Amino acid sequence: MNKPPCNPSPLLLCMGEAMAEYNQQPDGRYLQGFGGDTSNAAISAARQGARAGIFTHIGSDPAGDGLLALWQGEGIETDLVKRCPDAQTGIYFVTHDSDGHHFNYYRKMSAAARMTAEDVPQDKLAGADILHISGISQAISDSASQAVIAAIRTVKSAGGRVSYDTNLRLGLWPLEKARQTIHDTIAECDIALPGLEDARQLTGLNSPDDIADFYLQRGVSIVALTLGSNGTMVATREERAIIPSFAVDAIDATAAGDTFDGAFLAELMAGVSPFDAARYANATAALSTTGYGAVAPIPGRAQVEKFIKGQSVN
Repeated sequence: MNKPPCNPSPLLLCMGEAMAEYNQQPDGRYLQGFGGDTSNAAISAARQGARAGIFTHIGSDPAGDGLLALWQGEGIETDLVKRCPDAQTGIYFVTHDSDGHHFNYYRKMSAAARMTAEDVPQDKLAGADILHISGISQAISDSASQAVIAAIRTVKSAGGRVSYDTNLRLGLWPLEKARQTIHDTIAECDIALPGLEDARQLTGLNSPDDIADFYLQRGVSIVALTLGSNGTMVATREERAIIPSFAVDAIDATAAGDTFDGAFLAELMAGVSPFDAARYANATAALSTTGYGAVAPIPGRAQVEKFIKGQSVN
């Protein structure tokens, strides 16, 4: 297990399910890798130079071995990763066609779905500067949803912040349950990271301004609403702006939103304004779409800064 440094920098702790990934290639074969929205966000943050950790359960199986090696290779803290000998690590397949990318999941009763509120270590979570979770973190099981709430309250009571990506997956739960759970949970969070299509289904609202207002009225202090090729609307109680996207030759958008999340939160922890953080995160997410898979194309800081500099020159 990785150990935190003696004088640790701010910690982004990502909680949720991590999975093995099989991503279809142009020749029809599948590239094996790893994914899971909060795991992807942790890797994205770590590649930007932030201190990141994972809170999850994985199986005592080859997929779990691979995930642990991946995280440790990225410098991500894994002391809150539990191995479960009686449950498997989930897997998913990504296929591609003219309509984009599509996911098929095999995760029923995965190790992560067995997390409970009793698994939340209050003393260890209290050191997180930001706890990052998502709708998927709650949708995988009722007990995992209760664990998320316990983690939020632990981090908040210790003075930390909580970030929430709605990441709506209607294959995991019905819309009404998702809507109620997500809205109740976001009311306890500080940073909302919804995608536009998710937010439209969850709120019943259409315009980015109305959606931003909806989340601000629930008590968050920052909303970063991703708008796809139209950029990102960032809103606080004082101001708002649409931060333009970056044009790239995209081939696979798997984990682009997660990549945005990790880069955005890494910049916030470094003291960057949410507007500048969104510009950096837009560039990071754009670059992540230029390769296949969730993890491999996530760029590091040097690549992102070079890309932004090149765009500024042009």
